[in-house]
Amino acid sequence: MAISVIDYRSPTAAADFAASLHETGFGVLINHPIPEPLVRSIFERWLDFFQNGNKEGLGFSSERFDGYFSTAVSETAKGETVKDFKEFYHVYPWGRVPEHLRAEAMDYYAQASALAAELLSWVELYTPPDISPFYSQPLSSMIEGSQQTLLRVLHYPPLTGDEPEGSVRAAAHGDINLLTVLPAANAPGLQVLAKDGTWMDVPCDFGMLIINIGDMLQEASRGYYPSTIHRVVNPTESKFNVSRVSLPLFLHPKGDVVLSERYTAKSYLAERLQELGMKK
Repeated sequence: MAISVIDYRSPTAAADFAASLHETGFGVLINHPIPEPLVRSIFERWLDFFQNGNKEGLGFSSERFDGYFSTAVSETAKGETVKDFKEFYHVYPWGRVPEHLRAEAMDYYAQASALAAELLSWVELYTPPDISPFYSQPLSSMIEGSQQTLLRVLHYPPLTGDEPEGSVRAAAHGDINLLTVLPAANAPGLQVLAKDGTWMDVPCDFGMLIINIGDMLQEASRGYYPSTIHRVVNPTESKFNVSRVSLPLFLHPKGDVVLSERYTAKSYLAERLQELGMKK
């Protein structure tokens, strides 16, 4: 299995992208419209926030999922018993964002959401005619007016070697949503599980945009677009003192969207959040 690197400006980009998602669950875009200076600035300024910022009054609650999540309340991947070693911040347009970080975050949120919507339209366009009738409505309309699309700013802190046994930056998991859009992080570590059971490094040159399928799209497409398992591995000991920052945008449908005869988007999200230990 190989993860395709696709030129966004190519005349065959949409077809190539959909084919890569079908075959591997992942695609990597180059020459895309997300500006690198904006991503670099967000990485630098949010790293400073995680290391030095005032987080008082910004912590998440079980009623609302915006705000700051410390390493103590981080996720536990489905089937795992040890929490991921990470902290993160949930950014929504309606949510709490530190004022000095809001403008850039909202700029990136708008640009990444627009691109994600375009990519979802590519997926819809190249869905085979024997699969598309399973969609309860066009994929593009599933996200219209959604308040659930999430920008997560992730910080994987430097390691000391004294972390709990079995602790990793992000254990093997599938994403919950329709599509995830992820600029290449400031350090390597993302791996995807190949069909033969081996782990492959995902290309991470700065400027690349990594897109993967979430479980909701797999559910809606009856598995035609597979939600591939991925993880973020710990660095080698020589890189223990390096923070890793990541900026995934999780494209979510409206809660009342019917994914299948088993789930609406709302019921699926609630089930998965319980499995992750994020909701009772």
